[in-house]
Amino acid sequence: MIALMVAGCGGRGKSLLPNVSGKAGEVVAVIDKDSWEGAVGGALRDALASDCPYLAQREPLFSLTNVPPGSFTNMFKVHRNLVLINIDPQVANPGVYFKYDQWAHPQAVVQVSAADRDAALAYVMNDGDKMAEFFEQAERNRIIANARLYEELSVAEAVRKVTGGGALHCPTGYKIKKLTDDFLWAADERQYTNQAILVYRYPAVGEDIFSKEAIIAKRNEILGANIPGMFENTYMTTSEGIAPTVKSLSYHGIDFMETRGFWEVHNDYMGGPFVSHSFYSKDGSDIIVTEAFVYAPRFDKRQYFRQVESLLYSFEWEKEKSEK
Repeated sequence: MIALMVAGCGGRGKSLLPNVSGKAGEVVAVIDKDSWEGAVGGALRDALASDCPYLAQREPLFSLTNVPPGSFTNMFKVHRNLVLINIDPQVANPGVYFKYDQWAHPQAVVQVSAADRDAALAYVMNDGDKMAEFFEQAERNRIIANARLYEELSVAEAVRKVTGGGALHCPTGYKIKKLTDDFLWAADERQYTNQAILVYRYPAVGEDIFSKEAIIAKRNEILGANIPGMFENTYMTTSEGIAPTVKSLSYHGIDFMETRGFWEVHNDYMGGPFVSHSFYSKDGSDIIVTEAFVYAPRFDKRQYFRQVESLLYSFEWEKEKSEK
């Protein structure tokens, strides 16, 4: 009984917190006006409101809003993403601290404590990238949690078949548009927006299989054969207008190559951003690619793209019974 009571009390902490407020992609910076308009605020904007990469229009990484400390009431304390800049000569524990669920759930809070503005500026400049990744991960976690809660199970089962035992979680609204033994195309299509997930595999043969040239060549070959355009002799390919970028990443035990760029339809005028993760199959014989792309010509694309890209990070290899 005691064990059950302890477990119950431990589980109630988060449930008693209010839900976060604010729109996805927003960050509230609690900082005095002079610092906000000066170098510290400029460093925050450089770190959190710089341009999103690989979007057709200029859009900030996060929508950054300033709230003076005197106006930081309970209404703002439950915001989803907070940066608290505390500049005080008597500060006890100077530094940068990353916290979850301080006043609400699921909340992400960065606290910068410094004795003066120069020290605060140094902290923000040194840890700006960490702040951006912290908030990015928090937004990603929220999207994945929602996808798991309202999962489209037919897509999950199709992903398992294509990958040979991998799970990728898409929320309700995603429908399978094409499925073969080694290719899946699922999309959430609305009147003016299209968010899509691709999962495909091909043999891990040849040299430099994870080079940018090899990844793009395979991408063009597979998508050209599987994603036709609206008219004859039109199909999806990789835009050559801006060169894609490839870098090595690791997430939850999976090493992969991330490729970012623009897709377009050959002989047509459709296009938009894409990102893909390329990694070995469980037995190492194939390359698995999970890819996200968006088409939203009438709207800003940051949040649509963040939503669908986050789903790629939900991928996980399912454990065999002997591993459980």
